[in-house]
Amino acid sequence: MFRRVLVANRGEIARRCIRTLRKMGIKSVVVFSDADRDAPYLKEADRAICIGPALAKDSYLDESAILEAALETECEAIHPGFGFLSENARFAERCLLQKLTFIGPTPAAIALMGDKAKAREAMTRLGVPTLLGSKSIVSDGSELLRVALSLGFPVLLKARAGGGGKGMRLTENADELATAFEQARAEAFSAFGDGELYVEKFVKNARHIEFQILADHYGNVVVLGERECSIQRKNQKLIEEAPANGFSPKTRREISEILTAAMKKLGYQNAGTVEFLLSEDGKLYFMEMNTRIQVEHPVTELVYGVDIIEWQVRIACNERLTFSTGDLAINGAAIECRINAEDPARDFLPNPGTISLLHLPDNDAQGPIRIDTHIIEGYRVPPFYDSMLAKIITHGKSRSEALELMRKTLNQTRIQGLHTTIDFHKAILATDEFIAGRYDCSFIARHWSTLLEKMPKE
Repeated sequence: MFRRVLVANRGEIARRCIRTLRKMGIKSVVVFSDADRDAPYLKEADRAICIGPALAKDSYLDESAILEAALETECEAIHPGFGFLSENARFAERCLLQKLTFIGPTPAAIALMGDKAKAREAMTRLGVPTLLGSKSIVSDGSELLRVALSLGFPVLLKARAGGGGKGMRLTENADELATAFEQARAEAFSAFGDGELYVEKFVKNARHIEFQILADHYGNVVVLGERECSIQRKNQKLIEEAPANGFSPKTRREISEILTAAMKKLGYQNAGTVEFLLSEDGKLYFMEMNTRIQVEHPVTELVYGVDIIEWQVRIACNERLTFSTGDLAINGAAIECRINAEDPARDFLPNPGTISLLHLPDNDAQGPIRIDTHIIEGYRVPPFYDSMLAKIITHGKSRSEALELMRKTLNQTRIQGLHTTIDFHKAILATDEFIAGRYDCSFIARHWSTLLEKMPKE
């Protein structure tokens, strides 16, 4: 087992990794930027090292500074968390060259799945059901028009790199294509340094379903069920659930078998998430694979009783998985609400500032109420990074029990001094559609004005 691991991230996921490493008896080193110098979670690590100025490009994305910090502190491995360098194949390769274990998949797997067009080609060859779309990136407007017309509108332009909804544009007709193409390219280049796009057929009224994978170095693959991620705005997830609403055991079993075979053929290692669209007629279509831990991993952990980050570390240490997909049983249901420092009334404008009052209900990593957060009262939320303040997760014997507990937990949570999304989540949870579990990815767009009306007025 590793003696010392560097956590190359910030915020709640950094704290989450630090706590798991401590539980495993592993010393932790965490990096921080000037903007995070006073972050309270830094004191939980065995050592904290400043790696640069506030801007992410000068700190959390500075590969050389992070590698230097790891070597200086005699770390044996690096956990990248999510975002930042977590899906950077070059950084993973640089870790290996420095004899540092990258706690994640191989550089080759990251590179393959990081190129969304190539990932789709590979999954198609491996028998995974895939959406119709361009065979590779589209290089110009004329090629884009040809492909779009062959697919039939609406189509979705998607960046081949990155995620989080960046570099994506839905187009309903040919007149919108040119503008959408330039906007998506510019956004993708700004976010990922790669402006290349590909095109997919858009599935109307689709649901977003993703499957959690763990795979060791010995060919063992475990599929830890699925998560429902359909409550999202502009392709950014707001609420996630496990298991997915009304998902049939037969479909779960079939897709798990397909994914197990595909991951074995790929030689995939460590954690990963395979994301699908579920059409109205019940068909799953592969979208992409994220080669890292996901923000929403806690709902899976509570339902299956597996510490995914612990297993990331164990697999990176060449340990075998000690359980199989068949050993797992679904234990109730879990729901996660992402609480961001954003103002929903102003199109979710980020709202950095100082938290003047904070009250969180009693919670525990094992549930039934789990709150993953890095904030304390008096903490100043910096304007330079993602605005997520906390993830509130509730677990119950049934979905209705988890939902009722989430309502109570949100009502007991107080974060003052800045705008948050708490009231917006309350509004969502109060709708008949959400209560019944009958919703798809268009939910927020269809209910936008109603949800805002349900929020308390200032």
